[in-house]
Amino acid sequence: MDNWNNYLDNGYSTASQAENAITLQRYVAGVMRQVYGKMTLGLLATALTSFLMLSSPALLNMLFSTTATIWILFAAELGLVIYLSARIDKLSTGAATALFYAYSILNGVTLTPIFLAYTGVSIATTFAITAGTFGAMTIFGYVTRQDLSKFGSILFMALIGLILCALVNMFLHNSMFDLLISGAGVLIFVGLTAWDTQSIKRMCAEADSETKGKVATMGALSLYLDFINLFLYLLRFFGNRD
Repeated sequence: MDNWNNYLDNGYSTASQAENAITLQRYVAGVMRQVYGKMTLGLLATALTSFLMLSSPALLNMLFSTTATIWILFAAELGLVIYLSARIDKLSTGAATALFYAYSILNGVTLTPIFLAYTGVSIATTFAITAGTFGAMTIFGYVTRQDLSKFGSILFMALIGLILCALVNMFLHNSMFDLLISGAGVLIFVGLTAWDTQSIKRMCAEADSETKGKVATMGALSLYLDFINLFLYLLRFFGNRD
């Protein structure tokens, strides 16, 4: 009788429904572990690449001696993300994962000048703050029963506005405006972390054995981008320059 009441309390009318739900939860949890695992490896690849770049002044001078090189690197990053997102259905799991790690390495190259501008202690402190904030929001997105999908379009439009404001401020060089943009960026990517986590969780539940690897890769890319952008915006508040 007690078991039956437990099924009713959780919205299940039969024991088989409860068993199926538990099986699905375990399956989703397994795919989400792949998501976080790939994301973590991506962050490690980025950090290791930046460390190797910082240890080679000659390579730094060669890559960043002209602004054209920087723009080429940014274009390559954007191209990789667009290609991976557009071709994910036709790529193998291995190819999609390889492209994600290639993007992580390339991002490590482009982030190196930023790491040169701030002290190691402030970078480590900001990383810890980012990790704590990201962890709290991704847990919230994973466990909450509230439907966050309604916030998706709002966050996307806010992100577009953020990009446009940042482009405008490239010409204005207004420090106060830059501070406001940074604050907005933190709030937007905090929200996107929770929203993306819930969206990825739903995709994991719908993925079969053949597509779950690709879903894990795209989920890792989404959360990786959330983490990196949150880190960069927080760095403007907590980073100390040499």
